[in-house]
Amino acid sequence: MAKMKMMLVDDEERFLSTTKKLLARKGYDVLTAISGNDALEILKSRNVDVVILDVKMPGMDGMTTLKEIKRLFPLVEVIMLTGHATVDSAVEGLHSGATDYLMKPTDVNDLIKKADEAFEKRQKLEEKIRVAQTRRFMKSPRQIIKETENP
Repeated sequence: MAKMKMMLVDDEERFLSTTKKLLARKGYDVLTAISGNDALEILKSRNVDVVILDVKMPGMDGMTTLKEIKRLFPLVEVIMLTGHATVDSAVEGLHSGATDYLMKPTDVNDLIKKADEAFEKRQKLEEKIRVAQTRRFMKSPRQIIKETENP
């Protein structure tokens, strides 16, 4: 099974370093970004499966970053993370393509559970894409029989 590549995006450096260490101890491969712009730059050069994205950040906020991630990298799963959740922001995030929403402070095991679920969702979607691409290039048994009967 493939190993998940995760990225934490938050303007709080202490949260990034602490959470990265906790996740690394549990065997996860984690990148960090201090802003939405940094996250987008990393995504251009690195394969990331799941992004854990803070909603409130200076500059490009989490909602804007989410929309850009989904526009440029539609298969990347994004989990929104905030200490200031409202029903409206959760609904907007989910409508904009977020997989899930977590409240700060969140237990690292809850974060891992949500990230694993998001990674599984991405793998299933990638498999559907592979199957669809394969079917497009394969002939059905009926087509093969017709071609052999009518050369």
